[in-house]
Amino acid sequence: MKKPHHQLTLGLLFSCLFLGSIGQAIADDSEWDLSGNVSIQARGFAQDALWPQQNTSDAEVSVSGEWEVRWRSEDGDQRASFIPFARWDENDDERSHIDLREAYWAYEGDGVELLVGVNKVFWGVTESVHLVDIINQTDLVEDIDQEDKLGQPMVNLAVQKDWGLINLYVLPYFRERTFPGLDGRFRAPLRVDWDDADYESGAKDKHVDLAVRYSHYFGDVDVGLYYFHGTSREPRLLLAENGRELKPFYDQIDQVGVDLQYTRDAWLWKLEAIVRDGYDESFMASVAGFEYTFYQVRETDADIGILFEYQHDERSSKEPLTTADNDYFMGARWSLNDTQDTALLAGVVVDKKTSETFFNVEAERRFGDNVSVELRLRAITNSEQDEPLYSFSRDDYIQLQISRYF
Repeated sequence: MKKPHHQLTLGLLFSCLFLGSIGQAIADDSEWDLSGNVSIQARGFAQDALWPQQNTSDAEVSVSGEWEVRWRSEDGDQRASFIPFARWDENDDERSHIDLREAYWAYEGDGVELLVGVNKVFWGVTESVHLVDIINQTDLVEDIDQEDKLGQPMVNLAVQKDWGLINLYVLPYFRERTFPGLDGRFRAPLRVDWDDADYESGAKDKHVDLAVRYSHYFGDVDVGLYYFHGTSREPRLLLAENGRELKPFYDQIDQVGVDLQYTRDAWLWKLEAIVRDGYDESFMASVAGFEYTFYQVRETDADIGILFEYQHDERSSKEPLTTADNDYFMGARWSLNDTQDTALLAGVVVDKKTSETFFNVEAERRFGDNVSVELRLRAITNSEQDEPLYSFSRDDYIQLQISRYF
């Protein structure tokens, strides 16, 4: 089991506070920019935990901090970024962790950019699931929505031409997925021992992964197309020899992906699709839908967007588990477009076959220049024992997070 780094975590948080207080003075009239944030997060759970040895508390508190140091050369052709992140959680030792989200140097020339170091890369256009997003590993102890990512060591060469943008990636080191601890919420019936992962490749986490992506726009259509060869970011969870834990197994895969977005007036039509040659078979998965926005509702500055997507995945039960196999997503996005950046997103994912349902509400608002408040509500209903979300079926929660930026 990974040992918690409480002292280092708290030290980083205090450093964030101190550096934030002097950041503006350092950044003024210079090539350096120093910023960051400290957040306190409180979760309240509606039901008792499902599995033995999970923490029995109805609430949990955690503190996180992120420090951003950015530099750009005087002539603008070089830049660097350094962004460490840390969280301390009162209940789950595995959720108390430190990660380097970014730490890179980049050179920009005439239509060419070279980046070396640790970075985060996002691909995708849909709302409910990001099938094509494959470069970075999921930081699963942060949240179950899989939106949080670990920093990925890489060499990235980007070439911009009139006919499109080509990105070449060499990924020399693999990041293992994080999982909640034995006493944490949002876990499987058995603890995942992610310190003892197995690999198909004999090079294990030193396997050099490769990816190439082409992106461009054609009129109202934005398109991205890529090929990835390397270690799957999604592990298969196998029963350990002691019979009391699960062990991640990372296969070698080849994956082709495409993302499309068509913009027409108030309509956004979206598609993400992949074909993967995985452990058991080659399979296809896709998510497609639309977003329609009503602008300046009732003669105000507010916009309301209506979202709908369908998720389909043909993988066998021997492949890494997915919840997005035959599901509908319906939601609404409300943006006030005010000076406080007030916004709300509410959605529901419904399994077409079983009626298993996942509800999600996210709201945020800024107070003053430096404080933001986020509220989240998530709940699962109609989940049976053989369904993927059953392990979290008693982890319905409401979350309040207050962040101070500097």
